Formats: sequence, C-alpha cells, structure tokens
Amino acid sequence: MAFDSAITFEMTLEGNRKVVYGTFTNDTSDTGGDIDTGLSRVDAITLTHTGTGVIASAPVINETLPLTSSGLVTIVTVANADGVWMAIGQ
Repeated sequence: MAFDSAITFEMTLEGNRKVVYGTFTNDTSDTGGDIDTGLSRVDAITLTHTGTGVIASAPVINETLPLTSSGLVTIVTVANADGVWMAIGQ
C-alpha cells in the first residue's frame, strides 16, 4: 500500500468557504505524499497522527499557504504513520 488520502466530511461555511476533513495512510516505505483536499484554494490545513503508539515526529506541510494552484497539499511524515487532516479554503 502506498500513501493514500480520503475526504470523510465537508461543510460549506459562509459564502464559498469550505471546511474539509479526511484521513491519510502510508506504509512502511512511504514518508508522505499528496492530500487531495478537493478545494481549489487551501488557506489552512492541520495534520494529526493517529494510532496506538507514539510517533517520532509530527507530520509537516511541504507547501506555502495559501495554496492556489490546486487542492493537492504535499505532506511529509515518518514511515508507517496514519492520521487525520482538516483543511479550510474554497
């Protein structure tokens, strides 16, 4: 299994603003990948690891925000670390 992300919930705020929630997973050989937020502009994104053990380091965003070229946000994680994300944008 390679890095993968999925949208689990999205909600429209005032006007055309949205908040989108999802998950990401990666295996023992992957150290991140692209989260497809489904947004055309990403103003903010948060990342949190999930699981039963302590993760050596926090996931990081490898982008400059706001991201206006696409809804794909590249993240870097330790191998075999899953998590959740929340993005705000349009």
